[in-house]
Amino acid sequence: MHFVSATWRKCSKVLPVLKISAGVSLSLCSLPYLYAMQSPQGSAGATPPQSVRIHQADVAFHAGYAAVARNDLASALRDFEQVVRLMPQLEEGHSALGAVLLQAGRYPAAIAELRRSVALKPEDRSARTNLAMAYAATGEYRKAIPLFQRLDQANGAKRGDSLPQDVTLAYARCLAGTGRTTEAMALLQRHENQGQNSSEIHDELGSLYAQQKRWAEAKEEFRQAITVDQNNGNAHLHLGVAMLADGQAQDATPELETAAKLLPQSPQPELELGDAWIAMGEDEKAIAPLQKALALDPSSPETKYRLAVALQGADHEKEAIPLFREVLAARPSDVSTMIDLALALVQTGNAKEAVGLYRNAMRLNPKDTTIYQDLGSAYLQESDLDDAIASFESGLQVSPQDAQLHYDLGLAYKLKDNVSAAVKELELASNLDPDLPEPHYTLGILYMQEGRFDDSEKQLQTALQMRPRNADGWSILGSVYRQQNKLPQAVAALTESIQQQPDQPSGYITLASILAQQGKRAEAATYRKKAADLMRQGANHQRATFATNTAKSLMEKGDISQAIEQYQDAIRDDPKYAEAYLGLAAALDKQGKSADAAAARRSADALQSPSH
Repeated sequence: MHFVSATWRKCSKVLPVLKISAGVSLSLCSLPYLYAMQSPQGSAGATPPQSVRIHQADVAFHAGYAAVARNDLASALRDFEQVVRLMPQLEEGHSALGAVLLQAGRYPAAIAELRRSVALKPEDRSARTNLAMAYAATGEYRKAIPLFQRLDQANGAKRGDSLPQDVTLAYARCLAGTGRTTEAMALLQRHENQGQNSSEIHDELGSLYAQQKRWAEAKEEFRQAITVDQNNGNAHLHLGVAMLADGQAQDATPELETAAKLLPQSPQPELELGDAWIAMGEDEKAIAPLQKALALDPSSPETKYRLAVALQGADHEKEAIPLFREVLAARPSDVSTMIDLALALVQTGNAKEAVGLYRNAMRLNPKDTTIYQDLGSAYLQESDLDDAIASFESGLQVSPQDAQLHYDLGLAYKLKDNVSAAVKELELASNLDPDLPEPHYTLGILYMQEGRFDDSEKQLQTALQMRPRNADGWSILGSVYRQQNKLPQAVAALTESIQQQPDQPSGYITLASILAQQGKRAEAATYRKKAADLMRQGANHQRATFATNTAKSLMEKGDISQAIEQYQDAIRDDPKYAEAYLGLAAALDKQGKSADAAAARRSADALQSPSH
């Protein structure tokens, strides 16, 4: 905070100006002489009590000056308060006390003292400057601006240059805060043009450009701020935020990481870094910086919300739910939090509670069609098809041209075996948004079930062109081709399905049947054998899973020996089942067989390694 001294005039002895910090100075003179100059009778005519007060004020002022020099604001405040009590008519005492109060961040008290100072001596430039800074600090911009304007005009008239940097920054923020952004930018540019290449001025000017979404100019100013001062953490932060807003999330992350290192006590760089990772679809990477931000500001609902969103996006819905609940407790009318919490509940199988949240959100925002979609999906999870259909239809009353709602309604009708109604809604969805793959895919399945193979082929091809990573879709298209006797196309589609999902036996079985139909018996036999192997592996894995679950129950009952036998059976059935090895290791540990337990853990680690 800016601290400007009282300027003492009519002094016979003036102590040297003491520099406290950038833009902070204080000069001091002899109070007895000053008071004599202000008294018609001079010091000779003063009564003893008056002389004592003058002497005490002089001592207190010198003490306050010394306290400011050593940055002891508490002592300085006590000393200058004594000066004001002893000599309330002396402007310089109020000015000095107001300056220290300003430095201490006690803005209302500072304003009161500085207003008294200015009333007593309107020409005291230091008091006016401090009063303007105090108004700026409390957001009273309209009171601060006339004071800053007068100071700026006087400064230009006398020296032809800009105000001190901290005063310029405060003045610019007041102008911008009252909507006078153009004037604020001109003020900062004038400061720059007069040869004062300041990192803080560049950063402030960049922030004003950013408020106008002039990203190119904003980023250039932030870069210049960093060039002047590589350790300006705010400039790195602001550059990263501007890049993120301008769609350059990947470029933003190094700047935000640097800002986090330079501003280790600020949660903001970590928050923005988390947002950058989320923007790149890297929700898992967003979790760590957002957790750091929450550790720095544990009570922030916004930080909790962003972390919960990242956890939800990274498939950690159970961890996200408590955070969403805390945010909703702090912001009970926040529709976004209601929706996100409800979705997390649906994802974890608690659709019943989610329904209540969606209904509350709908009451608060009845025009948001997303709520109707999500509520209908929650009903679908509960197998409540009638309420799901009613929810989707209510959403369509709000937004009749919503392709996603028509698709959702069509899917609900399909699940209710109302094929004609389903086809009607899906066709509407497809016409309203031809780029939506789901209606094409579901129509392809329905047309196939109705025996409309040509229509089914067309819809499935369209869906797979939009979203080629769909093993089931390629398998269904292969079956359609087979019905059309387009065997080469069927082989190609099924081969693609197997490449995408090599562990599913159904694709091998269908492909083997088509190859046999083409007379390629040897190839057909190879695919049948592969299907048989996969089916056997699946059966073995099922037995291993059953044995492992049995072993867990035995462990809970304390029957360690029987649990070990079950884990060993599971490993014999499926030697690649890591969970069985981990369970066996835990059981062996309980028997004190540390070496055998360690061997079991090494087997589990090998199976879980990325290279396996």
